[in-house]
Amino acid sequence: MPKLLEMKKSIDEGMKVLLEFLLEKDKVRGIISLKKINGNKGISYSLMTSPEELRDALPLFPLMPANAGKLLSHITLRGALTEPLAVVLKPCELRAFIELVKMEQGSLDNSLFISQTCPGVYPLDTSINGDLEKLVSQYRDESLSAEIIPAIRNACKSCLHFIPQNADIVVSLIGEEKAHEKFKIFLNSEKGEKFTAGLEGEIGEAELETEKIILFKDKREKEKKKLFEEIGGEIQGVEGIIKLFGKCIGCHGCSSVCPICYCNLCFFDSQRNESEPSALDHDLDRKGGLRIPPNTIFYHLGRLSHVSASCIGCGMCEDVCPVNIPLSAIFSKVGESIQKTFDYEPGWDIEEAVPFVTYREDEFKEIGE
Repeated sequence: MPKLLEMKKSIDEGMKVLLEFLLEKDKVRGIISLKKINGNKGISYSLMTSPEELRDALPLFPLMPANAGKLLSHITLRGALTEPLAVVLKPCELRAFIELVKMEQGSLDNSLFISQTCPGVYPLDTSINGDLEKLVSQYRDESLSAEIIPAIRNACKSCLHFIPQNADIVVSLIGEEKAHEKFKIFLNSEKGEKFTAGLEGEIGEAELETEKIILFKDKREKEKKKLFEEIGGEIQGVEGIIKLFGKCIGCHGCSSVCPICYCNLCFFDSQRNESEPSALDHDLDRKGGLRIPPNTIFYHLGRLSHVSASCIGCGMCEDVCPVNIPLSAIFSKVGESIQKTFDYEPGWDIEEAVPFVTYREDEFKEIGE
């Protein structure tokens, strides 16, 4: 049973105390967290190295301007951090980073991972159209009541991995009706216990998966079933694929924000992927017309084959799509099928290799010799 540290403070006050403690006691060199920027007009992940900078920090804010797993990969790509950093990130962001570490795209060393039982995040357009401020005021109450929040990303509504698996410290948020007066963090590792040693509060033991958490998971299961049924009907056969992906304008924004797409130069952005004039002439003669840009469906099928086993369902791809293709639903449904085939849970076990780089003789015996 994990250790529980409890403070007689609101969840926001307690979070501030925790982060200030880590910096002031020199437990960490800096903290990566969401923070208000540009005179409070924007929110971005930032690296803060002094307690004064934490005044504008919003560690539990329900927005994902970028997947923090991908950002942390960039920071640790050339080697481990030389000094400890505390990183506040959502469960799917942590899973993404672990997948990237497995693919030698980052290092876990010297990072203290702080996460939360995650109610989800709002789509990015809510921070642009002015809706976010109104929504955030309702968000906390719905989270503490363990309710599905209506306006969050579809990927979040159907996510069953809202409890962090590999976080050192987990902030208990979902279903904590007394969070206005009580701040509860679970210390899930020796590192979590070591870094919080000396922090004010009562130490005890408790289960993170309460009855409310279990009921919340059941609600998410229903949302997921509904979403998969809807997208399953749309993506049937070649006609369904063409209808869904045919709207693509070829911006490749989905791959740019995807934490699992890490290639310096994607094949689909390279000259090798560009159609030669002779090929265009041939297609024009054969079809009597030509779609511009070409190869958009090939691009999405290629992405599906590359990232499906490691897709952690963060929803970044769908959030940035300018033509509203339901990418997260498609990738989550296809990804789940692939992951079940390999009995693989992305971002869960750091020791388990990514399926596409392993081979076992006992796999797929039902297919035949």
